[in-house]
Amino acid sequence: MPASYAILPAAGLSSGQLSAPLLHWYEGGKFLRAEDRQIFFREGGTGDALVLLHGFPTSSWDWQPIWEELSRHFRVIAPDFFGFGFSDKPGGFDYSIMDQANWVEALLAKLGVRRVHLLAHDYGDSVAQELLARERDRIVRGAGGLQWESVALLNGGLFPEAHKPRPIQNLLNSPLGFLVSKMLSRERFGKSFSEVFGPDTKPSEEELDLFWELIAWNGGQAIAHRLIRYIRERKEHRDRWLQALTQRTGPLCLINGPEDPVSGRHLVARFRDLLPDAPVDVLEGIGHYPQVESPLRVVRAYLDFAKG
Repeated sequence: MPASYAILPAAGLSSGQLSAPLLHWYEGGKFLRAEDRQIFFREGGTGDALVLLHGFPTSSWDWQPIWEELSRHFRVIAPDFFGFGFSDKPGGFDYSIMDQANWVEALLAKLGVRRVHLLAHDYGDSVAQELLARERDRIVRGAGGLQWESVALLNGGLFPEAHKPRPIQNLLNSPLGFLVSKMLSRERFGKSFSEVFGPDTKPSEEELDLFWELIAWNGGQAIAHRLIRYIRERKEHRDRWLQALTQRTGPLCLINGPEDPVSGRHLVARFRDLLPDAPVDVLEGIGHYPQVESPLRVVRAYLDFAKG
């Protein structure tokens, strides 16, 4: 990654370019730019820093339902990963968890943040594990740097053996993935996306429209097969990322929607096997997107953990 970064305001967009809720979200954000690349991020609130890391294939918009409440307690920072949301989405780029971790570290350094709490979901869980592994490496070397005060993880593929990808994810991760990306549509997305939610917490058509609008922003649906490579990285770095959790001495918890077919109740069981001393909050009736499906329960569970 380039060594020089600048923070820029979000360029003006018209109401005709974005739906009103997304335009409001965009106008409240900024960009971290390095040479010819940039990522979008939101920042709000005061107090201890809390970084929010979103999942695949969505964006920082996932945190909108709990943004206001978390901002009452923390200085909240939420980036769109490179290739997601309003961030740049180059077609020929080999996206990796390592690069995403670089962006997060660069953003926090530019904002002058050295001690920070972490709340992550799905794809963001893997980025979180890499960030924790880097912290562990620094501790071993006796080096200073970014410190993660506490870590809370929502549904995600923390352990490859406890991850059950959806058929569309397997197709995107296959040699035919580039063709699958070309066939992605709002209708196909809506059907597949809704299946990972709880039985009584399915997203509305209006909510699905907003999620899809951000995925498709600047042609993002065309790179889905490149973004999905994180599933391979989870297997490649499994031991390193597992140690980042099992050898962590600071506060760590799991908040999980057990109705999730990808990383629900079966993930909870594996997490408890591997980290028996870490607290787990199971939100019955909730699926893969707890912060969207039950915002108040997630905020309550997180604040009980972080402030308790």
